[in-house]
This record gives sequence, C-alpha cells and structure tokens, in this order.
Amino acid sequence: MTVEELIENFEFLDSWEDKYKYIIELGENLELLAEKNHTQEWMVKGCQSQVWLVPQKLSDGKIKFLGDSDAMIVKGLIAIVLMIYNNKSAEEIKSTVINDIFSQLGLQEHLTPSRRNGLEAMVEKIQYYANIL
Repeated sequence: MTVEELIENFEFLDSWEDKYKYIIELGENLELLAEKNHTQEWMVKGCQSQVWLVPQKLSDGKIKFLGDSDAMIVKGLIAIVLMIYNNKSAEEIKSTVINDIFSQLGLQEHLTPSRRNGLEAMVEKIQYYANIL
C-alpha cells in the first residue's frame, strides 16, 4: 500500500473509532519480527510501550525496516511509519517530511501525548539508521 492509498483510506473512514480499528488491523498485518530481535539493541527509547525497529540494508542500497510492539495500536502506528519509510534510500528517508503525512492522517490531533512522543521516537530512530547505514 502506498502512503497516498493510506491517506485515502483514512479519509474514507468516518469516525476515529473506525480509524483506530483500521490502525490495529494494519498492525495485525505487519511482517513478523523474529523473537531474537526483541532485544535492547533494537528497542526504541522514548516509547511508553515496548517498540523494536530493525533496519536491513538491501542489495540496491535501499533500507527496509522490521518492527514490533507489545501494544496493538502502537504496532499499527509502526505499520504506518514503515509504509512511509520502507524500501527507500537513506537520502529519501532523510528528506521525507513526516509531519505533513501525520497531519494528513490526523494522527497528531488524535493520539495521546505519550503515543505522539513514541511516534517521534520511532521516526528519530529511523533517521538515525538512515545516517549510519
């Protein structure tokens, strides 16, 4: 799914209750992160829930991320973040204006402050990986 399709799907849903259900559904479809990667090394600091992000540099130079969380909604937020950043070059990742996408989705107004902080921590971790890979 593209970011544009994600935004369209969000616009199609009438209530935030439906949007939260959709976010959870996205998380349920997230590619599984192996249990061996649920370690401190891959943990994202600054999230209230436990969140792990693992980068993989692909043969074409692009970066793919796998992620997981112990919270259903957060797992869905990871799915959204990965939709935005997966299979992009480091330069594409660094130049993505994520807050514009979050605004279009309405996430900043409808997430609790702790979830917003966690979302920002995930983005910072992805930016960090883009700088070192």
